Amino acid sequence: WPERNWTNPKEFVILGFSGWPQGLQVLLFALLLPLYLATLAGNLLILGLAVMDSALHTPMYFFLGSLSAVEVAYTLVLTPRMLAGFLLPPGGQAVAASTCAAQMGLFVALGGSECLLLAAMALDRYLAICWPLYYPQLMTSGLCWCLLASCCVGGSILALSLTTAIFQLPFCHGGLVNHVFCDLPAVLVLACGNRDLQEHVLLAACLLLLVLPLVLILLSYTRVLLVILGLGGAEGRQKAFNTVASHLTVAVLHYGCATAMYARPLHSRSLEEDKLISLIYINLTPLLYPAIYTLRNRDMQGALQRVAGQSTPGSV
Repeated sequence: WPERNWTNPKEFVILGFSGWPQGLQVLLFALLLPLYLATLAGNLLILGLAVMDSALHTPMYFFLGSLSAVEVAYTLVLTPRMLAGFLLPPGGQAVAASTCAAQMGLFVALGGSECLLLAAMALDRYLAICWPLYYPQLMTSGLCWCLLASCCVGGSILALSLTTAIFQLPFCHGGLVNHVFCDLPAVLVLACGNRDLQEHVLLAACLLLLVLPLVLILLSYTRVLLVILGLGGAEGRQKAFNTVASHLTVAVLHYGCATAMYARPLHSRSLEEDKLISLIYINLTPLLYPAIYTLRNRDMQGALQRVAGQSTPGSV
């Protein structure tokens, strides 16, 4: 495209699935809305129990409650606008360029914070199981808050860097975003000029934020599993194994989906396939997190019973 056609559009149009038949879009809305409400309710339940029940005032549930809070914000940023797109007339949703940049920045900041939080949770379980005698002195309340702040700051810095790097480019392919939200690759393919720097920055960020923490988590939990297998009591071993299995399942789901989506060069992508995959990692994957943590966790189940018992008149 010649440079005279380069421009900075004042608005972008998120196409979503506007090219699909209207009946199919309404059906998707009817299927995905209950999933979204269940995800929101599940994460708010975990966050509320972690705050209200004194038995859960431990580092593990501090990070779990923080993870649920990030998940609530993550789904609020993406899902309502995506669901609204199913009910709008054909042609997509027009959003201001600043709104598109804000959505991209919040998505990256929250997703990056979640990646780092999962690594912090792995560190907590490693210290609790491999260094039990030193754990109360090591994992203090101050350290928990410092780790949480570091995760949020790290995700925010990454989001600011990537969003600024992409939106400083001129755009010559119009403002039609072939996705359900202002995702990084979907906006980057609209840019003109030399996009190599931005693409390399995106791949480097994926390597730093996805692959490296996942390797550290797997190494940490490998060490934890070896220690668990050497524990004497079967009950303690089973409880520790269930906790680690829940954390590891969530980590593999999160890092696996994110790596499959973003650790690829632009020329090997199909935006239509990315849109379909986004339905899974926006709607289905976040729903599995509270299900895994609440259904497999006896402490959460006990806290829920205690809170429910306190709210029932005449209960003991």
